[in-house]
Amino acid sequence: MRYRERLQARIEKTGSRLCVGLDPRPGDGGIEAVPDFLKRVVDETWEHAAAFKPNIAYFEAMGLRGLEIMEKLLGEMPDEVPVILDAKRSDIGETQKYYAHSYFAHWKVDAVTLNPFLGYDSIEPFLGWEGKGIYLLAVTSNPGSADFQRQSLADGRSVFELVTALGERAAGLPTDVGYVVGLTNASGVLAKIPDAPLLVPGLGAQGGDLASLAAAARSAPDVINVSRGVLYADDGASFGDRAKSWASRISQAYEEAVA
Repeated sequence: MRYRERLQARIEKTGSRLCVGLDPRPGDGGIEAVPDFLKRVVDETWEHAAAFKPNIAYFEAMGLRGLEIMEKLLGEMPDEVPVILDAKRSDIGETQKYYAHSYFAHWKVDAVTLNPFLGYDSIEPFLGWEGKGIYLLAVTSNPGSADFQRQSLADGRSVFELVTALGERAAGLPTDVGYVVGLTNASGVLAKIPDAPLLVPGLGAQGGDLASLAAAARSAPDVINVSRGVLYADDGASFGDRAKSWASRISQAYEEAVA
């Protein structure tokens, strides 16, 4: 089964487009409290999650112990839920080959985020993996996306359209190609993004509005990431209740858009 088919099946089964971001920040209990924290998050939220997205930076910040924690976490993830590793890697092709092996063969994640700005040959090592996916950074959720990604070219296209052209160039290869499009900067962008899977950050703490995404009436299996709103909201609710609430809010926005 191709990655986008697996993700679509998960969305249809759960009725949820929620991607739960796993961004562990050691608190009073220190690093050794992190594994139990993450286990609780996963155990309580997986039934409401279309995907999980561990961000490798938070694990790397804990040193070698953090990577051990991530490896253990990945080995215990529910088989039903696709895992998107947020790594944003970018390097020359030979180095990327080893990143691809690390993520897909060793850690066995389902998809990974990549920075495409070294060009097509830098994503090629990821394109021959059956059942896997990559998400290319197209329009990120930070204000700095205006510095490059949303700049206009002489031919009238925006820079992010050069990114989507890389994905279209990879059509027919074993790995599915999608894009990262931040909800905070999606206005005027979505109409120019191919109907490929999107990983959409920017909801929740970043204040993104679902209306434009829901109204785009895309058929691809898009997922909307919420990290802090599930893991760290100061509302007294459980992780599971927060995930259920976010999944419901997302579903409601889509239902209202087609009503």
